[in-house]
Formats: sequence, structure tokens, C-alpha cells
Amino acid sequence: MAAAMNPETPKHASHPSGDRPENRSGGGVFIAIGAIVGAIAGGFMGQPSAGSLAGLALGALAALAIWWTGR
Repeated sequence: MAAAMNPETPKHASHPSGDRPENRSGGGVFIAIGAIVGAIAGGFMGQPSAGSLAGLALGALAALAIWWTGR
């Protein structure tokens, strides 16, 4: 029972067991902002759905670019 309370070896999901480097760059914000800005810009042109999809695509490209440079 004492082994379960050992604070030196935590078994948390926040401690992955691999040797992967930490790569947290926050590129997902570009996807969200792209969709919102695209919907607003598309709304001014009378096509909010098309603008939202275009903004989503551009945001995804920006997120992929950030991910690619961080590799």
C-alpha cells in the first residue's frame, strides 16, 4: 500500500513515457481565428459559409506552417 503513495514516481497523464521533445507552439489559434475572420469577411461579401471555409483553410495552413518550422 505504501508503494501507491510514493510521490517520486507519479503516474499522471501529463507525464508521457516517451522521449519525445516538448513541442507546444499553439498553432490552433490560427485555425479558430481564421474561421471567425473568414465568416465575418464572407458575411460582408454575402457568402459567410464560403468565407468561413476559406478562413478555416488558411488558418490550418498557418498552423501547419508553424508545426513544420517547429519540427
